[in-house]
Amino acid sequence: MSNLSLLFSKPGLLTTIQDNGRMGYQEFGIPVGGSMDQVSAAQANELVGNPINTPVLEMTMIGPQIRFSAACQIAITGAHLSPTLDGKPVSNYETINVPASAVIAFGKLHYGCRAYLAIRGVWQIPQWLESYSSMPFGAEKATPQSRIQKDSTLEIALFTPIPLRSLTPAQRLQETSLFRIPILAGPEWEWLSSRQIAHFFSQIYTISNDSNRMGYRLHPNIIGIKGLPTLVSSGIVPGTVQVTPSGNIIILMADAQTTGGYPRIGNLPQGAIYQLAQAKPGDKICFEFQEFVANE
Repeated sequence: MSNLSLLFSKPGLLTTIQDNGRMGYQEFGIPVGGSMDQVSAAQANELVGNPINTPVLEMTMIGPQIRFSAACQIAITGAHLSPTLDGKPVSNYETINVPASAVIAFGKLHYGCRAYLAIRGVWQIPQWLESYSSMPFGAEKATPQSRIQKDSTLEIALFTPIPLRSLTPAQRLQETSLFRIPILAGPEWEWLSSRQIAHFFSQIYTISNDSNRMGYRLHPNIIGIKGLPTLVSSGIVPGTVQVTPSGNIIILMADAQTTGGYPRIGNLPQGAIYQLAQAKPGDKICFEFQEFVANE
């Protein structure tokens, strides 16, 4: 194997190293984490022939600028951040041959929220609790190399190149003006009145600026929510939909805490969580009720 060094002259808005996350440690208060959009992350690795849980760069809204010391193969999926290679546009959802000393940069965000960059090879960074994923704010010391800063460097042991690959248009992220999100009834769903439920499904919500990898807050609030019983702090998972005493809706995402005290009115199917990961502050969403069907 030959080695590749990456130098980040610009870090982007929030660029982190992610994989499939840390399963099995939630009883210790450690979030699952991992790529917000696991579908796009897996597609990026597929395009460069990596195992599915190989780390990727997750780039949020504003991408980094990266110099590659050696020739390699990469793929970019998810949000359209106007990627360029040495100043020339390159496409998402295709294997890209990168020459030595080339610079990848990103420009205007056209749609989506998070893009994923995979590099063919073995990432030379330490794991923590069986994952390379960056820990959330306040716990970054556990994964110091997984949050990209200005002048960060990464080392990758390269694999032999593969033939170029691409995904069909139907497999790619589609631009949308309204995210239609399926929701399953949560443990406290029946605490809502029929009027509150009707109001919940009648609204088109806006994702608040106070949203991040831990959770999305939505506007407007559910009406007439005061008077719900107090909930003892209980287990929560990514995709849990909570409602605060003021009626504010919170959707928990990949870096969410593992317990919470707000009523859990719903849960998102896994695919819906990945879909929502591509919605950014200011985007519109609505909910569509989905009946739970047990696997036979």
